[in-house]
Amino acid sequence: MRKLFLPLASAAAGGLMTLSFAPFSYWPTGLVSLTLFAWLNLYAADTGRLGKRAGFWLAFCFGLGLFASGGSWVYVSITDFGGSSMALGLLLTGGFVAILAAILALPFLLIGRFTGNPLSFGLAFPALWFLSEWLRTWLFTGFPWLFAGYAHIDTWLSGWAPVLSVYGIGLLLALSAAVIALLAARKLPLRQQRANLALLIVAALTWPAGALLSHVEWTERGQEITVGLVQANIPQEKKWLPEFRGETISRYQEGTRELASQNVDVIIWPEAALPLLYSQAPNLMQALQRNAEQTGIDLISGILYDRIETPENGAPRRLVHNSAAVFGRSPHVYHKRHLVPFGEYVPLEDWLRGTIEFFDLPTSFIRPGPDEQQPLLAAGAGWAPLICYEIVYPALVAESALTSDILLTISNDAWFGASIGPLQHMQMAQMRALETDRYLVRATNTGVTAIVDPHGRITERLPQFERAIMTGKVAARSGATPFMLLGLWGMLALAVAMLTAALLMQRARRIQGEPAFTGEAADGN
Repeated sequence: MRKLFLPLASAAAGGLMTLSFAPFSYWPTGLVSLTLFAWLNLYAADTGRLGKRAGFWLAFCFGLGLFASGGSWVYVSITDFGGSSMALGLLLTGGFVAILAAILALPFLLIGRFTGNPLSFGLAFPALWFLSEWLRTWLFTGFPWLFAGYAHIDTWLSGWAPVLSVYGIGLLLALSAAVIALLAARKLPLRQQRANLALLIVAALTWPAGALLSHVEWTERGQEITVGLVQANIPQEKKWLPEFRGETISRYQEGTRELASQNVDVIIWPEAALPLLYSQAPNLMQALQRNAEQTGIDLISGILYDRIETPENGAPRRLVHNSAAVFGRSPHVYHKRHLVPFGEYVPLEDWLRGTIEFFDLPTSFIRPGPDEQQPLLAAGAGWAPLICYEIVYPALVAESALTSDILLTISNDAWFGASIGPLQHMQMAQMRALETDRYLVRATNTGVTAIVDPHGRITERLPQFERAIMTGKVAARSGATPFMLLGLWGMLALAVAMLTAALLMQRARRIQGEPAFTGEAADGN
């Protein structure tokens, strides 16, 4: 049992972090979770348990606990809507969790280099935590979910979002956790080292500093716009059935007519609202454009947009994009850039396509759009379109916001069922509004449909799994936050600087021949 104590404790700490996110939103559990993880690394180094790679294995177990609990909705998507059996669903979900846990753990291969010096550990732990979240953003196409900073939409640390983004909030949280762990392990003697006291003060001041930053207006307010949202609540199991197509179109048309009578400026339908290809319904597309022109109300809708591409040396082929189209004064189509593996395309398609039902989902033939695309123009404002999964990528959203006035995300979270997934997805969208100091409009099929202000607060919201419409006010915003200008380069530079300083301090201690800090040394015995 002694050998299992550290791995089990680390897995439990990871699971505890899930309680800090929506729908639970007990943010202190995130701080407790990271503090336990940091303390376990110090304890493992002192006792010599788990060997030289203790940091990796502890982080791997932490990741297992985090993703098995916080990412449990993946199992719902695979089994309830992906057509997989319970056994196959558990196998695929288990593999998914293990891969994410391994990615999280990679940077912590280095943590053992810093456990002997409290100041080095205090700098290295948060830097490595940032690197673990950064790796999950892009490695194997990325899965930037369950970042520690998302739990702090409503805390003092939220003021750092426009400056350092969700990554920076996670780094500052990990800094606090490292300092608390060092104090708990009696490895931060404040009387003996002024630098240790400075570390403690810096960690403490990040919280009130964030509260002060939350009062800064990074962008300027422009014209006010009234938006109308249609939540049709189409069951996922019926969405692509030909016999249900008429009912789907009818629900959106009825909701649109009702909103048009309420003096809205723009109406928004969710991702892939119409269960057909753009080319399959030319009369409907023309009718939507004509109605928008006659009423003066622009319509933005998710649509599967298809086109014929003819390569220089090859036969013509049909490409399908997951898109957002504007009908009205400035018709335009945006094609989703960052696709969801298996849901929108199949990696290693020649090998996997057709082997099991999950690898042959109805929309797994989508192609990505070009990197450089213009914002959508509606109601006199520029809208940054982010389709479903794209909203979870901070840098992508920040880049899009530079040329836009309002953030728009459309999604179909029916794939997640009644799991915690849609509520986590909503929380991440709130953070994007904070990072860019812009209003965010979120239109979904089954929820959460909402409007978020530049402070990340939900101002209007529809209940999940109900057919409904909603109106609300947003304002165009111009200007840029520091994160929008620096992007991830600023965070990477900070992390590298912290690791470099930690290494230099560790090397200086070795040259001077000073012993590593232990609990006994900190006691002065």
